[in-house]
Amino acid sequence: MSANLPLITILGPTATGKTAIATQLAAAIDAEIISADSRQVYRRMDIGTGKDLSDYQVNDKQIPYHLIDIVEPGTKYNLFEYQKDFLKVYNDICNRSKRAILCGGSGLYIESVLDGYKMTSVPVNEKLRTELDGYSEAQLELRLKSVKKLHNNADFDTRQRTIRAIEIAEYQKNNAQLIPDFPRIPYIIIGVRMEREAVCQSIYNRLKQRLRDGMIDEVQALLNEGIAPDDIMYYGLEYKFVTQFLLKEFSYNYMVEHLNIAIRQFAKRQMTWFRRMERNGFKINWIDASLPIDEKVRMAMEIIGEQQETH
Repeated sequence: MSANLPLITILGPTATGKTAIATQLAAAIDAEIISADSRQVYRRMDIGTGKDLSDYQVNDKQIPYHLIDIVEPGTKYNLFEYQKDFLKVYNDICNRSKRAILCGGSGLYIESVLDGYKMTSVPVNEKLRTELDGYSEAQLELRLKSVKKLHNNADFDTRQRTIRAIEIAEYQKNNAQLIPDFPRIPYIIIGVRMEREAVCQSIYNRLKQRLRDGMIDEVQALLNEGIAPDDIMYYGLEYKFVTQFLLKEFSYNYMVEHLNIAIRQFAKRQMTWFRRMERNGFKINWIDASLPIDEKVRMAMEIIGEQQETH
């Protein structure tokens, strides 16, 4: 039964080709893919989030995928909802005697599943929000650091996100006894990485391609729906910079240059997160992203075969 087999996890920084490896591997072992991407959950946000749905068609086989296109833009999907949705999908896949592959670059989402974070739904605290509205950016940062151990700077992407992070951290601190346990899931982790210079080039090439594919039109369509600019900017770097460009806050060339730099910095933070996972005891089996796809899949299958024997 698949429920007794480890969850295959494919992780790595942005622009290293994780999805292609996952889908090719899924085709080879008859698996289904569960996305571990905090933005691909949103509908009509395809280019900026890099869904690459064409990768899920391998020869004549459509690879089933989950937790992509499940919520509307304008909402704020969170880690608690992800854990709940993941567990529902994972159990369904196992109950059908299929294998599951968790694939993505959102380290927090991946670690919450593999490490069994205890999470709960956190209500809005209007009193706290009113208090925090009077804080400067520096004061918000200090307040968050006082209630939460930070692994990266994602919570500081926008003021709105920082306030919500404080709200969640303080609720969890004060209500630890109410938070249910998350089941322990056996896993095998395969990491995809490439040399820093190659990552930077891949990021730039992909950014240019996304712009050619209509990323600016995608963001404009979201604005046309009536979604507030601040809400769109909440969804990450591409949406933040393109929204600011459309609001005429800076030029096209400035947007491209500084978005490229920001994505490179983000990729570096992702690797920092994964290295921290390794220091904390997660065994990550790294594969060189520059190898031919057939070789990467072969190596992945070899790793899976070897490690399954130890579970």
